[in-house]
Amino acid sequence: MGKDKPVIVWTKTDEAPLLATYSLLPIVKAFTKFAGVDVELRDISLAGRVLANFSDYLTEEQKVSDDLAYLGELVKKEEANIIKLPNISASVPQLKETIAELKSKGYDLPDYPEEPKTDEEKELIKRYAVCLGSAANPVLREGNSDRRAAVAVKKFAQKHPKKLRAFNENAKVKVSHMSEGDFYENEQSIIKSGTGKVRIELNDKLLKEIDALDKEILDGTFMSVKALRKFLASTVEEAKKLGILWSIHLKATMMKVSDPVMFGHAVSVFFKDILDKYTAELDKLGFNPILGIGDLLKKLQNSDKKDEIEAALKEKILNGSPDIAMVDSDNLITNLHFSNDIIIDASIPPVIRDGGKMWDKDGKTQEALIIIPDRSYATMYSEIVEDIKKNGQLNAATMGHVSNVGLMAQKAEEYGSHPTTFILEEAGIVNVKDSDGTILMSFDVEKGDIWRMSRAKDIPVKDWVRLAHERASLTGDPIVFWLDSFRAHDANIIKQVVRYLPEFLAKKEVEYHIMAPQQAMRFTLKRTRKGLNTISVSGNVIRDFLTDLFPILELGTSAKMMSIVPLLAGGGLFETGAGGSAPKHIQQFLKEGHLRWDSLGEFLALAESLRMINKKTPSTKLTEIVNAIDKANEAYLDNNKAPGRKVHQPGNKASHYYFAMYWADALANSKDKELSDKFTPISKSLNENEEKIMEELMAVEGNPQDINGYYLPNDDKAFKGMRASKTLNNIIDNI
Repeated sequence: MGKDKPVIVWTKTDEAPLLATYSLLPIVKAFTKFAGVDVELRDISLAGRVLANFSDYLTEEQKVSDDLAYLGELVKKEEANIIKLPNISASVPQLKETIAELKSKGYDLPDYPEEPKTDEEKELIKRYAVCLGSAANPVLREGNSDRRAAVAVKKFAQKHPKKLRAFNENAKVKVSHMSEGDFYENEQSIIKSGTGKVRIELNDKLLKEIDALDKEILDGTFMSVKALRKFLASTVEEAKKLGILWSIHLKATMMKVSDPVMFGHAVSVFFKDILDKYTAELDKLGFNPILGIGDLLKKLQNSDKKDEIEAALKEKILNGSPDIAMVDSDNLITNLHFSNDIIIDASIPPVIRDGGKMWDKDGKTQEALIIIPDRSYATMYSEIVEDIKKNGQLNAATMGHVSNVGLMAQKAEEYGSHPTTFILEEAGIVNVKDSDGTILMSFDVEKGDIWRMSRAKDIPVKDWVRLAHERASLTGDPIVFWLDSFRAHDANIIKQVVRYLPEFLAKKEVEYHIMAPQQAMRFTLKRTRKGLNTISVSGNVIRDFLTDLFPILELGTSAKMMSIVPLLAGGGLFETGAGGSAPKHIQQFLKEGHLRWDSLGEFLALAESLRMINKKTPSTKLTEIVNAIDKANEAYLDNNKAPGRKVHQPGNKASHYYFAMYWADALANSKDKELSDKFTPISKSLNENEEKIMEELMAVEGNPQDINGYYLPNDDKAFKGMRASKTLNNIIDNI
């Protein structure tokens, strides 16, 4: 970090956001230097994380800095100012693909051992585990989340609403969840008294010892695998009876230990007849249902029974009953091919948007049975589906806005993204014990059950309540705590809310409610149908789900939301939107040179990042530059310069050009004479060369792009593909 100038850290991530960075970052650096602000790039991509964690396998020339660890320390300092783009929440198949790509480029990395047997292989699993799932988020999120749409973004969405498809009359679509044996039913929770060690034991054998803080909320719970498999089998029959698609929805990235296992059970239940018939062959191949049917098809390339098993799978998918939902109908990729294709927060909102329907084997939309095993979150999705069936589809032109204040600081509620989730190797009793041996929680479990602990420290909880009150004070909108008094964890969170909220209410009264997710959804939908705004205040997982659900219905995408994380130490983390569709974006770019990623999230984050610097050390120039970004964002929206979805339409590169032009236009009219004098000729050049710049940018449309890698592209080739206008580059590089 520079000592003389404020520094913004721009994160190098993956897929579409990474490609966009090659084009946008040179523009950002060129403009912000006039505010006395430096912008530096730090690599938290999946490939970067792997290389940083395996430096002992690399040559000196191949070694990279551990930028995620660096940022993990930075977020605990007051000067932290980080713009965090979406990064891959890696599944095991994605990790394996990354390793293979890196090895092909000369990095002598060890293979990922799917079934570790030796101590060395078990150690490799532990080392690779830190690269899986949402690895960056728990490290960087040293603050709670303030996620909302900018006023200009909301107004634009209402002026140009995305069409939400009506549900069928007497629609059959529904959400199905467990009624017994799930995480919700089995949850226990305590508020820790005193700081000290806490042990998690199975039959008196240590699973994990943690350091717990005074007043920290500790939860323990488990999913009965017997109950899960019984439930999954019942949903197959239910979908068959209703004549609708069978579709499972999980979060195998955030809950990177528990949900992949649940996904594996879904695979083995749905394809039970085939997997049972070929058990011996699949065992020989080392097939693990957790990795999905997609991984099985890869392993079958080494099987003498390849054609026979492939034919059986295809027959099941095409002619079995019930039909299974498709991720890619053209290639018969189902909801059970890859766990990272059915991420609940990205997969369910389109179902609701599209009339309760998903794609079927024929490439047509069909109503679906939405399967979410755990009741902790399923009921809120059930409520919105049933509400729309009863009251009709929502209207993006008139909907109120649902923003969110999310509890996530200091790894709060990081279910499965921590080392306190276990697949139990034997039946018996799991005890959670205090340092003096006192049993705090106890669970009767069976072999194979999924046991997990989540934690929420006291300081983040109090800050979360403060932030919620602050947002309500500023907006006048009511806050709704999505907390279920009948759920053990939520009951303890409610105690802390009731404890801390009066302190803030004494300064200013605001309207607040505490409701279980189902009731909170009902209350929120009633308001949003009237065009009224509501602030949802939720734990980390529901935060993740809501901040995709409502933005996709309101704005057409969650990428247009501002996500501000006021860090506990006084700095700021500015997240730029969701990356769920990023894989499809980069695939389109590689195939036909068109990138449809919308960088509006980056534009908004940049404005907030600079605004924070200006608040701490006010400057006339920085004030003008921030105001100019706000005007550029409004112009970008008003003139509808977001990337088109199809090839030969203006794409991401073109959107960056127009953002730069509008930013320069605003600065040319700045009150600051030095800025005005500097940017008047730049504005003139960008405007006068519009036709030429667009012609150069569009020339690459329709042409395949070779960037020499998916997870670790070649920088020079990626720059060439994303900075396709020599005229634009010349203007920007000479600012």
